[in-house]
Amino acid sequence: MDDEVEGIRARKRAELEGAIGATDSVVPMRLTDANFWEIVKGNRVVLVDFWAEWCGPCHRIAPTVEAIAKDYAGRLTVGKLNTDENRRTAETFGIHSIPTLLVFKDGELVDSVVGAVPRPFLEETLQRWL
Repeated sequence: MDDEVEGIRARKRAELEGAIGATDSVVPMRLTDANFWEIVKGNRVVLVDFWAEWCGPCHRIAPTVEAIAKDYAGRLTVGKLNTDENRRTAETFGIHSIPTLLVFKDGELVDSVVGAVPRPFLEETLQRWL
């Protein structure tokens, strides 16, 4: 229940910040097994970063994911899902390598990127769906 409320608050905060142009505090949303589908189905385009605390490449791509959340606020929702804490969702998508970034459009999985790729590559992938 708390995770669901946290997800709703984060989404509303991001929407409000995007509406008034105050994107400095826009960060990726914390996704969980409990709020995953609500966020994915409730937003037009969603980028989900599947990661783990112990994963070096996950930490290398994190600043890129955070920058995209800020730079694309209002056009794209960005979330991070810790695979160690949310195994059910990770298993649903067969996540075996991290970082894995999945792109959803209108609630449907449309693209994926595996590994700590450069920002231009990730942006090129996202542009197909925005």
